Amino acid sequence: MRSVPPVNSILEHPAVAPYEPLVGRAALRAAIDAELDRVRAGAVALPLELIVEHVVERIEAQASQELRAVINATGTLLHTNLGRAPIAEPAFAAAWQIGRSYSNLEYDLAAGERGSRYARATAILCELTGAEDAIVVNNCAAAILLVLDTFARGSEVVVARNQLVEIGGGFRLPDVLARSGATLVEVGATNKVYAGDYARALTPRTSLLLRSHRSNFTLEGFVADVSGEELAALGRSAGVAVVEDLGTGAIVDLSEYGLSHERTVAEAVCDGIDLVTCSGDKLLGGPQAGIVVGRRSHVARLRANPLVRALRVDKVTLALLTATLRLYRSPQTRESIPLFRMLAQPLESLLERARTIAQCVPEARAIETQAYVGGGSLPDARIPSAGVAIRTPHADDLAERLRRWRVPIVARVERERVMLDMRTVASNEDRELIAALEALQD
Repeated sequence: MRSVPPVNSILEHPAVAPYEPLVGRAALRAAIDAELDRVRAGAVALPLELIVEHVVERIEAQASQELRAVINATGTLLHTNLGRAPIAEPAFAAAWQIGRSYSNLEYDLAAGERGSRYARATAILCELTGAEDAIVVNNCAAAILLVLDTFARGSEVVVARNQLVEIGGGFRLPDVLARSGATLVEVGATNKVYAGDYARALTPRTSLLLRSHRSNFTLEGFVADVSGEELAALGRSAGVAVVEDLGTGAIVDLSEYGLSHERTVAEAVCDGIDLVTCSGDKLLGGPQAGIVVGRRSHVARLRANPLVRALRVDKVTLALLTATLRLYRSPQTRESIPLFRMLAQPLESLLERARTIAQCVPEARAIETQAYVGGGSLPDARIPSAGVAIRTPHADDLAERLRRWRVPIVARVERERVMLDMRTVASNEDRELIAALEALQD
């Protein structure tokens, strides 16, 4: 018993002390007590360093379950499991300012009375998209639900058969339609749909024509589709509202960054679509949010729906979203959004960083590779990239050890290689990658 080290000597050990800010002193002490109880029960003297190693293993097992920042070395820019789009620092600065104090969230400073919480986000959304009005809810699924509940409860919604998508987490558009109380009317074939298919499906019970982004798959070959402009024209002639779920939230033309063109929110508005829904945390590069833009009369009906109260976003989300949208006002400020900064990185600079990191590991090589947009956006979009390839017969084991590093590093495994794609690694994270690879060589 006398050989069991005191708790304080472990708490203050250089390998243990850095974990206190991460898990808290109480949790740290509990891990130490549990390990010392195990040592006492075994009645075997253990060296301090071994006890410390076991304590660190306990702490890391606990810390891995906490929400933590990680280094994304997968090459997937909008990685859903890793939180999709990183948010711009100017947006966080704005949110910090609003979150740390009182604000005019629902207060009109000029009139000295209650105001609209959505006014600021609405103004800049209309500026960027050309829409007449806008509203923000907590995610894109909520935006679709709000639209359906407002316009289609107890009536029919016409959707092309090839747009009845299922996306991540088992979210299926037909299920949302059913939950909203709307009746789904499918038109067209799997590979082809025409304006006439929609027209023949119209009945006195039709309330919406819905166009949906295919999200994570593409159709090629013997195919035909109906453009947004055609569908909007049909809706106007029939007196039926037309809604388009863009999902991805593209505000700018991504062909500027060497990607295939992705339909933007402004293009859908220009085509005459009555309501357009999209996400805030995909190609828009902001926080999780559901955005609806469109005609003033249609958005007014959404805003009057009691569901808005249940689906509304808080002041921090609104501050993050509004500040992110402001960055779109010029190409220079836009690249402070991490998504666009990653897209804009020249291949040669990525290769140079990869070569520097590869020098740390004998089995590592700097190579050219392919990165992906991800996040249910642009399913086929690949971006030339560069990374570090570490060849080892124990690739899965090395990937796991990287995930257990003090700042978890998530790589991808390709056969007997661990791949660290530099396009999704911020340049200020390179030192952490080097430290991890040097420490894990043995």
